[in-house]
Amino acid sequence: MADRSFLDWPFFDDSHRRLADRLEEWCASELQAEHGDDLDQECRALVRKLGDGGWLRYCVPAAYGGVFEHLDVRSLALIRETLARHSGLADFAFAMQGLGSGTISLFGNEVQKQAYLTAAGRGDKIAAFALTEPESGSDVASMETSAVAGNGGYLVNGAKTYI
Repeated sequence: MADRSFLDWPFFDDSHRRLADRLEEWCASELQAEHGDDLDQECRALVRKLGDGGWLRYCVPAAYGGVFEHLDVRSLALIRETLARHSGLADFAFAMQGLGSGTISLFGNEVQKQAYLTAAGRGDKIAAFALTEPESGSDVASMETSAVAGNGGYLVNGAKTYI
C-alpha cells in the first residue's frame, strides 16, 4: 500500500480519511490492473462503474445529486490520487467527468445543469471537455474554434482532439 501519511496533514479531516479508506477498498475490489483492447468500451464501463460506486457524485453539487453543496477540491484530489495509483484509465475517466460537469456547475444555466449534472454524477451521461486542437494544442490563446450565435442556438466551427 502507498504511503498515506499525508492524510494526517491538517487540511484533511476525518471525512477525508474515511473517503480515502472507502475508495482504497473499492479500487482493490473493482478495478482490474490490465486493460483490454477496446479502450472506448472500457472507458464507458469505468464511467458506469464510478457512477455506481458513488464516486462521480463528488463531481457535482448536492443540488444535482452530489455529495457536497460546493465541490470539495480536497476530496477530488484524494479520489484522483487513489484512482491513479490503481488505474490510470479510471483516473482519466473520473477527471473527464469532473472537467465536463465542473464547467457546467460553474458556468451553465439552470436548464443545462438540470439536463446534465444529475446524470453525469450517476454515470448515466459521459461528460467531455474539448480544449485541445490540432494546430494550437492546449494553448487557449491560440484556439481557432469559434461559436456563432444564430437560429436559437450556436454553430460551433473548428476541430478538437483528445475528447
